[in-house]
Amino acid sequence: MRQGRQPERNPGFVPDVAGLSRPQTVFFVLAETPCPYLAGRRERKLITEIDGFDATRLYSALSRAGFRRSHQFAYRPACDGCAACVPVRVVVDGVHLTRSLGRVWRANADLTAVQAPARATAEQYDLFDRYIRSRHGDGEMAGMTFSDYRGMVEHSRIDTRMVEFRDSRRRLVAACLTDWLDDGSSAVYSFFDPALSRRSLGTYMVLWLIMAARARGLPYTYLGYWIAGSPKMAYKTRFRPLEALGPDGWTVLCG
Repeated sequence: MRQGRQPERNPGFVPDVAGLSRPQTVFFVLAETPCPYLAGRRERKLITEIDGFDATRLYSALSRAGFRRSHQFAYRPACDGCAACVPVRVVVDGVHLTRSLGRVWRANADLTAVQAPARATAEQYDLFDRYIRSRHGDGEMAGMTFSDYRGMVEHSRIDTRMVEFRDSRRRLVAACLTDWLDDGSSAVYSFFDPALSRRSLGTYMVLWLIMAARARGLPYTYLGYWIAGSPKMAYKTRFRPLEALGPDGWTVLCG
């Protein structure tokens, strides 16, 4: 979430966040901007700062209420007349590899994953920059400098890790910025070598996060927002059972 837009305090626009008992938590509404997902639409975000000694517990509660993290802020869409962005999460204990997912898992068995502290490196940035230029050259992340990238990686007040995936020659081929919550893993942003598209590294990293959450005895992997009919987000429905957050709470979207 890019900074620079002036937020407006709106105490009357506060979500019902189960498990959140901090009266000092203040929510703000950002000014409307063009929607990056739906042409002709405008987006507006509700945000709050993640701070305090219980920051991880705070953000875990916010995640269950449909928020995502960018830097030290949690945000959720609050668009006028639109609820297309649906928070989704995978129920890790129910996941069984389909034939296609099994192929992806086996195809990347040669990779070594290491969870490193959330520190930006030149090696990561080079991979990130190549990925963005190849896959999202017209997006808002195009042209991010190393300083911008470092802010995305390091400006966190919770348990955030950079999971690096290396091949047998120790080359960095993929990475996933990951938040660890009190009920699961949360994929913040992932990127990979665009020359290795046949490996399906984006899918593999989600599978890895699911297995890592299961190994910790945690029930969920949070995948951010899903929009019906959006090709960019269609991959999320491959991971099942997938739950979606709606007016009646979390319910099964894809079993």
